[in-house]
Amino acid sequence: MRQLSATESILYGGLTVGGLDALDAIVVFGARGTSPVRIFQGIAAGLLGRASFQGGVRTALLGLSIHFFIGMSIAATYFALSRVIPVLVRRPALCGALYGVTVYFFMNRVVIPLSAIGGGGAFNLVLFVNGILIHILGIGIPAALFAAKGPPPRLSAASGSAPPLHA
Repeated sequence: MRQLSATESILYGGLTVGGLDALDAIVVFGARGTSPVRIFQGIAAGLLGRASFQGGVRTALLGLSIHFFIGMSIAATYFALSRVIPVLVRRPALCGALYGVTVYFFMNRVVIPLSAIGGGGAFNLVLFVNGILIHILGIGIPAALFAAKGPPPRLSAASGSAPPLHA
């Protein structure tokens, strides 16, 4: 595979992350009786609150857009971090897996509780394990692999490390 531009790394990474995570949600929550429209309305509920579930396909499409915006943000964040912390591209599987777990806890302990949905819900071991696995295999590692295919981080000649952020 050819080297990707920074834009391609982020775009392809974000689309892959968003697509894999959406597919996982459709399969896992679909098996529990939830329709794709309801899944994406649930994402829009983070912005709109419970009114999202009365919005039909329009709020489902909003939720889908938010979902892919988050996927792009996850890929862009990993890409940016990998330019100042080169080990993130030298060891994409390991670092991507750790990043995925970090994203899982950030989303579930910070983003969702601060959204219009709020925190809560009973702990479910099956959903927890699935959440960790999809964040490792479908979010963190793909974001890292696409970042690793982008332009290499610029290293400081003196230290062998990335240049300071203000350089």
